[in-house]
Amino acid sequence: MFKFEREQKIYDISGVKVGGQPGQLPTVLIGSVFYHGHNVVKNEKTGEFDKEEVEKLLKVEEELSEEMGIPRIVDICCSWPEAFEKYIDFVASVIDGPFTIDGTTAEVRKAGVKYVAEVGLSDRVVYNSITPYTKNDEIEALRDSGVKSAILLTLNTKNPTIKGRLEVMDKLLRIATEAKIQNVLIDATVLDMPDPGPVSKVIYLVKEKYGLPAGAGLHNAVDRWRRVKKLSREDYVLASCIANATSLLVGADFILYGPIENAKTAYFTCALVNAYIAYSMIQEYRIRPLTRDHPLYKIFVKR
Repeated sequence: MFKFEREQKIYDISGVKVGGQPGQLPTVLIGSVFYHGHNVVKNEKTGEFDKEEVEKLLKVEEELSEEMGIPRIVDICCSWPEAFEKYIDFVASVIDGPFTIDGTTAEVRKAGVKYVAEVGLSDRVVYNSITPYTKNDEIEALRDSGVKSAILLTLNTKNPTIKGRLEVMDKLLRIATEAKIQNVLIDATVLDMPDPGPVSKVIYLVKEKYGLPAGAGLHNAVDRWRRVKKLSREDYVLASCIANATSLLVGADFILYGPIENAKTAYFTCALVNAYIAYSMIQEYRIRPLTRDHPLYKIFVKR
């Protein structure tokens, strides 16, 4: 393994710590609920959903998080402003930790941050996401909301390469400052099917140059693959695991693993790779996990 020369920032977002050198903290997993086509949603526009089933999914993820030593952030997806309040209220009442505001449009996201400010939940929110194309009205809404944590998406439509992603970093950080964001998570942006390779390199370079927590939604690369519909369930799961592991090995601090139904595979894979990394860091650099709840101890050390 390796150690970054740049000092690595660690943020505490409503009890979930993210960032640091490889092996210090476990990778944070972010699973999505209420995503487009999610079968628990009865009406996307009004926000009607199967509460019992969603609570069950969140409980299973909570148990996996505790068993594997992998922290979580719940990704609340939404396409309609009217639905966000119901989604946020429910998730915030069922879980103790942080959650994202992940709206499909600026109007939806603005409605989300306005609501969390009104009900006093801003400290638990990770805004998903700020891009180089985020407009002033959205920046203003975010600034007024009191939300202090956000994912910054390195989206460069003119130059969708490793270099292009890095070119937008300074602009993203300026926007985050304008929005009064303190906890910055950099999403290296999956744009194409073979992107886990370039995205992983961006994660490494962002951490090396800026020392900021970085990660990505690697599952998007697999889901965009035309051949994916022809894959068996086993091959699909394997492809997703490989995509995630690629970024973990270069220091990814968080992974958006997609639908929460995939939690079992995501948590086990992430925990195992994190344990391997931590053991290597102890031997080579004497860098030890900062928590006894690290997957290294959960998986390999009997208590």
